[in-house]
Formats: sequence, C-alpha cells, structure tokens
Amino acid sequence: MGRVLVWLIAAIITLSPQPALSAPKHAIAMQGEPALPADYAHFNYVNPDAPKAGSITYCVVGSFDNLNPFILKSLRTTARGIIDRIFGNLVFEPLMQRNDDEAFSLYGLLADTADMDPERKSIEFHLDPRAKWSDGQPVTAEDVLFTYDVFTEKGRPPYSARMSMVAKLEKTGDRSVRFTFNDKANRETPLVIAMTPIVPKHAFDKETFDRTTLKPVIGSGPYTVVHVAPGQRIVFKRNPNYWGKDIPAKRGFDNYDQITIEYFLNANAKLEAFKKGICAIADDSDPVKRERDLDFPAFHKGDVIAETFDTGIPPVVTGFLFNTRLQKFSNPVVRRALGMLYDFEWANKNLFGGKYMRTMSYWQNSELSALGHPAGDREKALLAPYPGRVPADVMDGTWRPPVTDGTGQDRKVLKAAFDIFKGAGYALQDGVMLDPEGKPFGFEILTASQNEERLAAIYQRTLAKIGIDVTIRSLDGDQIQSRKQRFNFEVLIGASGFENSLSPGIEQFGRWGSAAANAEGSFNLAGVADPAIDAALEAMVDARSREDYVAAVRVLDRLLISGHYMVPMQHNTQQWLAYWSYLEHPRKTPISGYRLPTWWRKPK
Repeated sequence: MGRVLVWLIAAIITLSPQPALSAPKHAIAMQGEPALPADYAHFNYVNPDAPKAGSITYCVVGSFDNLNPFILKSLRTTARGIIDRIFGNLVFEPLMQRNDDEAFSLYGLLADTADMDPERKSIEFHLDPRAKWSDGQPVTAEDVLFTYDVFTEKGRPPYSARMSMVAKLEKTGDRSVRFTFNDKANRETPLVIAMTPIVPKHAFDKETFDRTTLKPVIGSGPYTVVHVAPGQRIVFKRNPNYWGKDIPAKRGFDNYDQITIEYFLNANAKLEAFKKGICAIADDSDPVKRERDLDFPAFHKGDVIAETFDTGIPPVVTGFLFNTRLQKFSNPVVRRALGMLYDFEWANKNLFGGKYMRTMSYWQNSELSALGHPAGDREKALLAPYPGRVPADVMDGTWRPPVTDGTGQDRKVLKAAFDIFKGAGYALQDGVMLDPEGKPFGFEILTASQNEERLAAIYQRTLAKIGIDVTIRSLDGDQIQSRKQRFNFEVLIGASGFENSLSPGIEQFGRWGSAAANAEGSFNLAGVADPAIDAALEAMVDARSREDYVAAVRVLDRLLISGHYMVPMQHNTQQWLAYWSYLEHPRKTPISGYRLPTWWRKPK
C-alpha cells in the first residue's frame, strides 16, 4: 500500500502543471524582446576596430574623498569613474550591460546568460566562467551574495533597499545564483538586479565597508586605480588582463591605456584648463556662452572641434526645485504661482540667443509626455481614486505655462500670479509680500556655478516685483551635495534626477516616491509624498503591455505637472561637446546620446 501511495504522489507531481521555464538568454528587455540576437558581435554604436592606445584626461568640477561609491558617507563626492554613467564603469561592473540604443535592454556581462521566469517572480544568473577580478581571482556566486548582503547592511540608497524585494537569494551552482522575489517586487526588479554592480567578497571587510577609503579598490572592470591625489586627481590604467575585452557587450569600449580625471574648483578654471589642452573635452548647455568660450586660437586653427549630437530621449528637466518639507512650500497653490514667474521668454532672448525651448513636461518630446495627449480611459481609471488632483487642462493635454512678451516687464503674468497668492491668503503691504500669518514671504536659492547664479538672478528680479524677497547663495559642489543629502535647503537649481530615458522605471521611486521623501541621501529632493504618485509609480513598473505602461507614465507626468514641485526652465534637444582633434568617435550616435567610453585617440 505504501509503495502504491508513493507512486500515486509521484504521478500527481509529474502530471501537475509545472511553471514554464525559459531557456537562459543572452539578453533581457523591460518590454518586448531584445533587439540583438544571441550571436551579435557588438553594439551598433561602437567601432569594434577602434585602436586601443594613448591617454585621455577628463575634467570635472568638485572634489572627492572616497573611492567606494556604494556608501552614504561619500555619495556624490566619490571619485568619478569608479562607476560612472558618463566616463564609464571603469572599476566595477554589473551582471548585465545596458544597450544604449534600445529603450531598456540588458546584455550579458559578468553573467553571460540569465534565466528569467515569464512572470518575473525569479531570475537566475549564470556567471561567465571567464569573469575575473583585477587581482586575477574568479568572480563567484559568493561575490554576488556578499554584494547584496553588504549593500543591505552598509550601502546607500538605492543599493541598500534592493534586498527588500527579494524573498530568497541562493547559490544554485559554482557560477550561478537565483533571486526569488516577494510581493514588494515589480516587473522591473529583475533588470534592476541585473544592473547592480558586483563587489569582490575577498577584497572588502563587511565591518568597515561603510567607511570612506582612498585605497585603490579591486573590481572586475577594464581599469585599475594607479594614482590618487585626494580631491585633485585620480588616474586609471587599463588592465592588460581584463577578462571582458573580447565579449560582445564590451567590444569597441575602453579604448585608452590611461584615463585621468582632474578636479577643479569651478567651471571657469575647468574651461581655462580645456583651452590649455589639459582637458580633452568640454561641455556647456549655454549656446551663447559656449560660442564665446570657443573664441581662442586652438579652435580657430581647427585643433579643437565643436559638435552637436542628436538624441532620441526626453531632455533632462532642470529648474528651481522647492523643498516641500518646509511649510512655506507645502501649498501647491503657492508653488503654482511661483512657477508662473520664471520669465523664460526674456531669458531665452537675452541669455540663450533664442536657441532654447521651454521645458513643460518631464518626458517632453516623447509619447510618454502628457503634453498634447488627452487622458484616455486607462489614465482616467488610474486617477479615479484621486478626484480633482489633475486640472482639466493638464488632463486634456493643453496645459502650457504662461508666455510673457519677453520684455521683462509683462504685468499680465505678474497680476495673474499675484491674484493666486491673494486667493491663498497672501497680501502685499508696503511692497512686501506677507504670508497668511503676516510674515514676509521669501526664500533662498542655492547655486553652484555662475550660470546658475544668472538664472537665479532672473527669477529673483521678477519675484521682487511682487514683493517676494529672494536671496542667492553660491556654494561649492561639496557643500551643495551635503545640503542635498540632508535636505538642508529651500530652493536649489538642479535636475529632477539622472539623465532621462524612454523607459522610466524604479529610479522614479527614488525621485518622487513617498518612501524616499525623508530617507537621507535619496534623490527625492523635493520631498514628494503623494499616494496618487505612488499609485502611478506602481502601475508603471507593473505594466504588462505598452499601452498600460504609457498610460501610467503619462499619469505620473500629469501629477508632477499639477503638483508644481519645481519650476522647469529650458532645454536644447541636442547635446554639445567641444573636444581636441586628436579624439575620434563612432559614426553612429545611440538614442541616449554620445557615449564617451566608445571614443578613441587617433593613432599618431
């Protein structure tokens, strides 16, 4: 009888429906399928035959006191290049590499394949047997487990929070690990895990991981740190034994023998260093200023080249960002009135030569934007639990900020803003704006450059006309970062986050989610804590169809526009660079814009 029962149980298990298992894949995508086949040779925006020789010096404004980019104490004062979206991940690498010519697809790097459950409840990574740390030791499953353990206990956001979405992390083989997710995870979670940099267990002490260090760190990347001058310079040298130099996701990248990153106190000093040939590349978002700055002999002789690059992504949103944790900025009606008083037309005419466009949406120039797109049934359903949160003109896609006559004296916009203040209980007395409690209303804007000071001064001048007292305080990069980290500011000029994309995802929780509003070191600088926005974020990352995804992002856009958390300024859809003519770059620019790690130095 016992044998019969065992046989029956075995038969039931065999015949019961089993979860569908996909074969391990060379790439994964947020939506749809990756564009490149398993036998792809390289990304289509690189020169796979680029010469690998010579050196380059990049220049930045700021300082650094740490080489560990994963801890809270360093945050943005970590040495650039260790992991770096602009200069490349020179030291640390993730399990999979992003293809910058797709909205959001990842290809094998430390993990040569991944096996993702169709419901995205789990993902198993298979490490490339060739993967090694710069000291020659192999990258192992234990390194992956250690990374998530130490990030959880000692890391900074967003790394510290990622294990909260993992129900189980297990070693499934000598070179394989599986992540099984809990109810906090979403459909993007497996890709976020795949993009997380991995650190070597043997080279870090968990107990001291959260302490700053200037000792060269060991990673799996193409370069090693060979020289550190604290706060001034960091020098990377190509690792001749770099394990990944021939894998498809890295062909055409990392083309210099040596990379130096020089730090300067301010933008003017950095510009002068570029003119002297110390810095290889200069960028500037101000078209009038950059034309003036290029008036020097090397440019006129053709030794310096200026070039623009087209992108296919929404522009980065920059503007005056309000700290809504403060009582003075807690009322969205007040923020709306303040938002009306940035005179873009005057600034564009007098500062930018008419070459800029007004930024009005967080995903402008894309199908994700609320502009020009009336809300459909999917969006209305998402917003139904939050009636009245989005004004009618934002819902139907016709909202636009006020347009002035460009003279700097347009009284109709001033009156419209003042009427809103008046309706909120504010009053003008002896030329001073008083809040509902009878106290003078004003605030401080933090700036980190002369360009920011000029923009703040424009805003200051307009606000003064209705009695709002604005002061401008200029700080260096480290001071600004310290203030941001502790949310110790009233208004600052900055971006809504990192560079924008056609596939916004979990990073948006860090920028706008309630859980990040008071988490020290988070990028929710405005202090946004709104259940409607949280719901839109959840719908965005849980969307299973393109239609649902677009609807969720548009709802998020409508809520951010309606909340007036910042005063968006202006943008230019092209990227601009000036560079010394000894550099060369691939003919194709990916949709995300130029990628410096694919450039090379011309052979002598």
